[in-house]
Amino acid sequence: MTDIKLLKQIREETQASIVDIKKALEETKDDYKKALEWLKKHGIEKAEKKQDRETSQGLVESYIHQNGKVGAMVILLCETDFVAKTDEFKKLAHEVAMQVVAMNPKDVAALLKQEYIRDNSLTIEKLVKSVIGKLGENITVKNISRLEI
Repeated sequence: MTDIKLLKQIREETQASIVDIKKALEETKDDYKKALEWLKKHGIEKAEKKQDRETSQGLVESYIHQNGKVGAMVILLCETDFVAKTDEFKKLAHEVAMQVVAMNPKDVAALLKQEYIRDNSLTIEKLVKSVIGKLGENITVKNISRLEI
């Protein structure tokens, strides 16, 4: 029997579906760390299955660094307008824009290979795939632009 407190804790932390969390806990015999790893791997596998889906909706996100001398704009696309309006999608767009300001990638391909500034165990590509796993839609970084004085 799955511990409801553990299930709630993982749900709050990952935003994964209850079904996926229950399966992760069953597969890992209620081991918290192993369940998180299982969910991460499962999310990436889900993302890979969706990568051929068309992304025609999304948003443009901008980020200006505190000093006002460097900023970025990114176009992040998804499959539906509904997902584009979610907090999780908006947060991802913001994180990608911050990454562009901080790390100055030369193009989208270089950006996707970079270590994520908040968690060096992830690349930007893996970060995007983890959000794809949570939201259930393909997500692509269409364009990036960085401006600096």
